[in-house]
Amino acid sequence: MKRPRFHFKSVVALANAKLPIKSAAILLASSTLISALLGIFRDRWLNSLYLDTYPAGIDAYTAAFTIPDFMFFILVSGALAVTFIPVFNQRLATGNKKSAWELSSSILNVMALFCLVGSILIMIFADPLIRFIVAPGLDEAPMALAINMMRVIAINPFLFSIATVLASIQQAVGRFVFFALAPALYNVGILIGILVFTGGINIFGLQIFEGGIMGVALGVVLGAVFQVITSLIGLFGLGFDYEFKIYWKNLGFRAVLKLLPARSLDQGIDYVNSIVNTNLASRMASGAVRSYQQGLSLHSMPVNLVGVAISTAFFPKLTEEVGQGKEEDFRQTFRTALRTIVWMAMPIAVITFFARGYIVNFIKNGGDPLIAAVLGALVVSIFCRSVFHLATRGFYAHQNTKIPLIISIIAIGLNIGFAVFFTISGFGPEGLAYAQSIGAAIEVTILLIVQHIQMRGKLLNREFWRSFSKTIFASGIAGAIAYSMTKFFPLLATDNSFFDTFPKFMLIVCTSILSYLIAGYFLGLDEVKVVTSKLKKIIFRNVA
Repeated sequence: MKRPRFHFKSVVALANAKLPIKSAAILLASSTLISALLGIFRDRWLNSLYLDTYPAGIDAYTAAFTIPDFMFFILVSGALAVTFIPVFNQRLATGNKKSAWELSSSILNVMALFCLVGSILIMIFADPLIRFIVAPGLDEAPMALAINMMRVIAINPFLFSIATVLASIQQAVGRFVFFALAPALYNVGILIGILVFTGGINIFGLQIFEGGIMGVALGVVLGAVFQVITSLIGLFGLGFDYEFKIYWKNLGFRAVLKLLPARSLDQGIDYVNSIVNTNLASRMASGAVRSYQQGLSLHSMPVNLVGVAISTAFFPKLTEEVGQGKEEDFRQTFRTALRTIVWMAMPIAVITFFARGYIVNFIKNGGDPLIAAVLGALVVSIFCRSVFHLATRGFYAHQNTKIPLIISIIAIGLNIGFAVFFTISGFGPEGLAYAQSIGAAIEVTILLIVQHIQMRGKLLNREFWRSFSKTIFASGIAGAIAYSMTKFFPLLATDNSFFDTFPKFMLIVCTSILSYLIAGYFLGLDEVKVVTSKLKKIIFRNVA
């Protein structure tokens, strides 16, 4: 009897099968959760090594990311996905594959070229960038460390630009498996840096790298390489006809270049706020930069898990409906996505507020009051940023990048103003978090109002607002239960390990979520009805 052979191409082809929206959302949420868990272990190990023993060093590591990340966000990141995908899908919808692949090759080559030049410039000017813009408040030793680490991490925008274009192609045609794997593998690379490279690198008894926190920077680069490899594998079976050429006359390419500046500027303005916050935090006590970044990172996990995953899964369908002129279908799809995000993000934000001490304990043994305070101040941003990712995609599906840009300029201006005010008032890192929440609330409110007006009042109908009010009430019940549970199962001074904290945290979360579902069931929330009907099918199928 012959054993079945392993065929790499067939496995990849199976993984690249087009997924329906629900399956894509579940896949993206699951991969985001895995990536978040890896991120927790990453931060836990990093904090245990340096946060108490060398807080200035970990501040330097955090500051080193700002300019490379800024360049990536302003040139590529979400800016590319939301401008490239609608135009790319239009070409595919009309059967013009040749134009679609010319567009893809052109975008890939242009982005890689721009980012390569940018990476080289960052390496050259790392010293003044850190010294005068990013972290002028650091002492000389951590400042020198930040400069050297930035020069290492500077190659990442070039690598990320390649991975992002390839991932956007897969996302556009509804292939999400390898797109979903890439972020998790990025964290794997950083974990290798923490666990292996920080101890130094020896080859045949010759030490070529001394180790230390600089090893984490090497892990960051390794993670970016993993992302490129994963994105390349995801192209198998898609028929991508790459050419080392820029088709300047391709109308699709010109359309993307026309849309890209406004969205890139929008992304850049968003990240300017991050640079300003890092600058302000560097002037506070040692470790403030890291504490703010850690709170922001924890707040981003549910945003990515809910807001980014769901809006990314729905975006191709939204662009398709707009391309086909089905505006009523677009509104219905948008409302479905928005209600889903609201239904999931609101209780998560509420429970996060009451369980923030337990959450911080996962990334730092014994917890950290300052990080917990920052996370608590960011709970409004958790909800608003989750909705924000869908709200902007509503405009981008219509190839409108100017309105989100204008709104972003207003919101970021207010955000920076509040951040400076709270810093002067002596609020510390949590003041920066309050400013972030206020800015996020203002931005998402204006985005939804403008979009509702543009659609002649037909976007957010009465049914949506009834569902919204019921969700608020159910979330209030979940919050009351979460608060009560934290009193019954408080964090103790002896809870210094993951296994001490995790059972209490899960008990609080599960009880709160169960109360939320029960409240939603009696309030008649449609989303709960979907969950209960699925559970009934599973239970009765197993009984049968």
